[in-house]
Amino acid sequence: MYPADRRYTKDHEWIIVSANRGRVGITDYAQKQLGDVVFVESPEVGRVVALGQAAGTIESVKAVSEIYSPATGRVVEVNPALASKPETVNKDPHGDGWLFDIELSNSSEIDGLLTSDQYADLVK
Repeated sequence: MYPADRRYTKDHEWIIVSANRGRVGITDYAQKQLGDVVFVESPEVGRVVALGQAAGTIESVKAVSEIYSPATGRVVEVNPALASKPETVNKDPHGDGWLFDIELSNSSEIDGLLTSDQYADLVK
C-alpha cells in the first residue's frame, strides 16, 4: 500500500531519495484524513528547510495542515501543477501529487525515518 522505495515520517510525509535529492509528498493516509485538498502552499525555491520543520501548508475543506520537511536541505523545485490543480494531492499522493524537491544537506537523516512497513503499522 505504501511504496517501499521511500521513507515516511510520523507526521505522514514521505521522501524518495535519488543521489543527493529528495522528493517530498504526503501519504495516502494523510490525504484521506484531510479530505478534498483545495490549496497547497509550497515552500519557496531556495529556502532551506530543516528536518521536522514546517515547510508549507495544505488546505482542505476540513482543515489547514502543516507540511513538515522529512529532511534538511534546500528547496530546489516545487510541483507547479498544484497551483492550479491542488486536488492532484488527493488523486495521486505518491505520484503526481508530490509537493517539493530538496537538495539534501545530510542524507543520513533518511535512515531515521520509517520504512513502508513501519509506516503501515503506524496508521493501521
